[in-house]
Amino acid sequence: MDNKDLKVPAKEERLTRMGATAGDVLLSGLKYSGVIEVWKGDNGLYVINDIPLEDYIKGVVAAEMKSSWDIEALKAQAVAARTYAIYQILNSAPGAPYNLTSTVLDQAYKGGNIASSVKRAVDETKGEILTYAGKPIAAFYHSTSGGMTEDAAEVFGKELPYLKPVKTHSELSPYFMWEKIIPVSEIEKALDVQGIKDISIDSYTVSGRARGVKITLETGTLTIPATEMRKKIGWDRLPSTLITGLSRNNSLMVFEGRGYGHGVGMCQWSCLQMAKEGMTYKEILSYFYPGTTIQLYEDR
Repeated sequence: MDNKDLKVPAKEERLTRMGATAGDVLLSGLKYSGVIEVWKGDNGLYVINDIPLEDYIKGVVAAEMKSSWDIEALKAQAVAARTYAIYQILNSAPGAPYNLTSTVLDQAYKGGNIASSVKRAVDETKGEILTYAGKPIAAFYHSTSGGMTEDAAEVFGKELPYLKPVKTHSELSPYFMWEKIIPVSEIEKALDVQGIKDISIDSYTVSGRARGVKITLETGTLTIPATEMRKKIGWDRLPSTLITGLSRNNSLMVFEGRGYGHGVGMCQWSCLQMAKEGMTYKEILSYFYPGTTIQLYEDR
């Protein structure tokens, strides 16, 4: 995903609006349109892009999927991204200067020229969002499921009836299977521990992902959530918690696994496979978010 290195304000960081301009601005090699605001925080300057919702969704789809992907996959991504955005906007803290980040904390986003296929996917689904019991859902999605999606409760600590594990086919993804070799010293630094002797899976989720990880130290044992270990080691260094093999080779830990991302909601690479097999975007979304309904969002 794009914009991985961009920083966002800390939760309690004080922000002061310095000014704004309307038009096109070049930032980090990408062109952004709309209103550009500059805010000063305790830890530096932050740029906020204020744009119409549908223009934002085009930028998200362009960043989240390749424009060459099947149109039904792009449409599914457009609806999921729009739903996620609306959900976050409706649940933002009152008075917050922004609703979403352009990092993996929310959705990747890029400005500049948008491919015609992406524009078509967004335009032909304009205003469509997923709802459950009449309300916009938390439409989480991820890159590669590795064979089965994850229960939202395992990652986000909250049971959501429309985010339950489903079987998938994400073999097209370069991350369907992977191996990562990480120095033990790097893991010790990331987890702020010393003297790691071994790492093993302590428990599993229903989807086969690691839930708890047992770290054997020279001074005892430590058990932490696998999601916490992945976050601290790094999203790219440990692509997912669907770990199928774990061993130590001298000063190195060898992780084998499948998938990329938290595993909750729509799997983008499976979405592509389903589109190639002839499924419509509505059928794809219904599969990944069971019990939901597509409705037109009315901005009130």
